[in-house]
Amino acid sequence: MDFTARKRKSFKLASENLNSQYSNDLNMYNIPPMGETSLEEFETLAIERLQLLRTLEQASSKGHKINSEEWRQCIKEDLNKLDLKKFVRLMNGLDGQNELDFNARRADHLSHFILRLAYCRSEELRRWFINRELEWFRLRFMIQNQNTLNRFLESNNLIYIPISEEEKNAIFNELMMSTANMSDINIKSSNFFKVPFVEVCALIKNRRVFVKMGYAYIPTSELIVCVQAKFRANLSEALNIASHRLPSLDDDRINTFLLNLNNSYTGKDYSSSNSEKKEMDPADLDLNSKKHYPMCMRHIHETLRSTHHLKHKCRLQYGLFLKGIGLSFEDAMDFWRDEFTKLMDHNKFEKSYAYNVKHSYGKVGGMVNYSPYSCIKIIMESVGVGDHHGCPFKHWDSHLVKQKLMDYGVSAEGIGAVMELVKNGHFQIACTKYFEYTHSMQAPLSVINHPNQYFEESIQMSGDKKKA
Repeated sequence: MDFTARKRKSFKLASENLNSQYSNDLNMYNIPPMGETSLEEFETLAIERLQLLRTLEQASSKGHKINSEEWRQCIKEDLNKLDLKKFVRLMNGLDGQNELDFNARRADHLSHFILRLAYCRSEELRRWFINRELEWFRLRFMIQNQNTLNRFLESNNLIYIPISEEEKNAIFNELMMSTANMSDINIKSSNFFKVPFVEVCALIKNRRVFVKMGYAYIPTSELIVCVQAKFRANLSEALNIASHRLPSLDDDRINTFLLNLNNSYTGKDYSSSNSEKKEMDPADLDLNSKKHYPMCMRHIHETLRSTHHLKHKCRLQYGLFLKGIGLSFEDAMDFWRDEFTKLMDHNKFEKSYAYNVKHSYGKVGGMVNYSPYSCIKIIMESVGVGDHHGCPFKHWDSHLVKQKLMDYGVSAEGIGAVMELVKNGHFQIACTKYFEYTHSMQAPLSVINHPNQYFEESIQMSGDKKKA
């Protein structure tokens, strides 16, 4: 694959080439993509794939059972919200053969291999990537009809020949007693396959399959167990190979991008450049902090009001958040000046702190319009003793989190639910659960990925209006 830095253009293969390379919605990703793609498309595909995999993870964390109809519908709705229609197309199992279908499969193919480069660098990243890719593969596998499934198996040299009707009738009673969730009618109408028992250890462990003389007899619906085991083994080996070859990738255009991709924010941009955003009245900040701030920002605001000072990283985190909710540059200067000069004179503030506010708003220095910090960036921050920035669910002692939840009016049930998520490292989902318990059990539209998303959805849900 060649990554060119020229201006982005849509890369299209001739229809016959697309047809031959991407005739199936399913892909074992055994063959790397060929041809060229622009650097911009490379980055776009990587971000879109990351959004897909994070959507899969979040759907499971919302309480939906993996592979259930509710889980699939949740994923489809979230992908539509993100305008990732190419992936939604692959979820429909329609086996389309037009250009839109071929291009969707091509994007799926390229984006998978791009993320391999980003997620092969450590055991933790590889584990996360493999689990999400398995979910994506299984989701599509289970909706294929028999014809498309046979075509996929044949094209990947996965030979599973169904047993004859005579052999099935001979072991019919055993299949009835051993095959999970199948009635006699289902067994009569389904194809059964005879596979080495070592390929379906999970079914044997759960006593869901009939085994005879070293072979397991599985229905078509359980073929996924065999195929996904091969998928996992192949992908695991491919990631190990990629990790050894990655140091030889000396293209500075993509090295930095790949290195930071797993920590990239993939949601809405909450910079103050949004022309539709109304200005925030500084007089409303105290009330808004109690009603609409996520815990991280509410804690910082309360600390500022009580101590009249914040350290540099804390000022950045909170200052950019305020900028994102509509606090104008002039109001921001007045807000910080009024608070800090309760401990120092005006000259001290102008000399030591005013420049930081100007810099955050792009008024000095490189004139950069800095965006508010996302949850991922806040979670990844280093936080020391005496610091008040960072993510409470990640950086605080559990006893302090519990106390703060109690102070903020979260019920005992809610505290237990939030702390269970914190214990398992699901910090953004814990924040989402905190949102629910502080908003009369109304959930946000999606998992909280940004403090300004929390604020925006809270404002919309309550019907409060910011003063223009």
